[in-house]
Amino acid sequence: MTSKPDRVVLIGVAGDSGCGKSTFLRRIKDLFGEDFVTVICLDDYHCLDRKQRKETGITALDPRANNFDLMYEQISAIKSGKPIYKPVYNHETGTIDPPEWVEPNHIVVIEGLHPLYDQRVRSLIDFSVYLDISDEVKIAWKIQRDMAERGHRYEDVIAAINARRPDFTAYVEPQREFADVVIQVLPTQLIPDDKENKILRVRLVQRFGVEGYEPAYLFDEGSTIHWIPCGRKLTCSWPGIKMFYGPDTYYGHEVSVLEIDGQFENLEEVIYIEGHLSNTSTKYYGELTHLLLQHREYPGSNNGTGLFQVLTGLKMRATYERLTAKAEKMAA
Repeated sequence: MTSKPDRVVLIGVAGDSGCGKSTFLRRIKDLFGEDFVTVICLDDYHCLDRKQRKETGITALDPRANNFDLMYEQISAIKSGKPIYKPVYNHETGTIDPPEWVEPNHIVVIEGLHPLYDQRVRSLIDFSVYLDISDEVKIAWKIQRDMAERGHRYEDVIAAINARRPDFTAYVEPQREFADVVIQVLPTQLIPDDKENKILRVRLVQRFGVEGYEPAYLFDEGSTIHWIPCGRKLTCSWPGIKMFYGPDTYYGHEVSVLEIDGQFENLEEVIYIEGHLSNTSTKYYGELTHLLLQHREYPGSNNGTGLFQVLTGLKMRATYERLTAKAEKMAA
């Protein structure tokens, strides 16, 4: 653990299981340093174990399977700089293990299905992200993971997805409305009737009016831009790359949208795209590309998922620096 923080900055990362939260959290830890960040998985606040959920027919996505009062009490305590005895949900056994001692850290990330569900918990969060994976892509990813790595049958994978869908739609998906940033992963529009979902279209939805947050933009802030960066400066293999930037509305809020459809053949060339982006919150020219190249083995490093995860991480760093500078100023 590093020195005791003067101000705990709380980040919320929401989304369904299997939607890339672990890779995103790795990127956040790379950016800030392993010791600087503590991650709390909100599955630890399940109040029904796997056996009880099976008996009652209540899924983990249902708020009734989670203890939001305890979640609020403990997250509030840790944000105030107090240590907690946090419950532990054991994913292997499906049971609730003895609690563990967690100390406050400079950055505490709460991640899982419900970080933005409870208004009290939501009010504590300094920066929030929702990872929004479209059904087509989610199914392709889950089939890939569960069939290739876990030996599940196709029918069982589809049945498991369908069984989760009503609760996901009712309790998890609506949290998108409250996120400062939404990373949407969609099927490509570059290939007609693409069935494989290997090429992705990724949108970074950035909310206006978030204190201290300046949305990143392409070329000219507030304009609507369609850009094909492939040509002499950028080698693009089939089906190429298309970018878009423009204003939009999302759940009635004004937002700006950055979009990348396609993938980068040569990661070093991302510097060319980075050079045309503004408000990236980088410290030096090429930092965004450098962070992407640092771990090119992470899933999504060759498309918009990795690029926008890194960009969002840089925005988190800017939020952290702004809030801690403010805390120092008040203490002075």
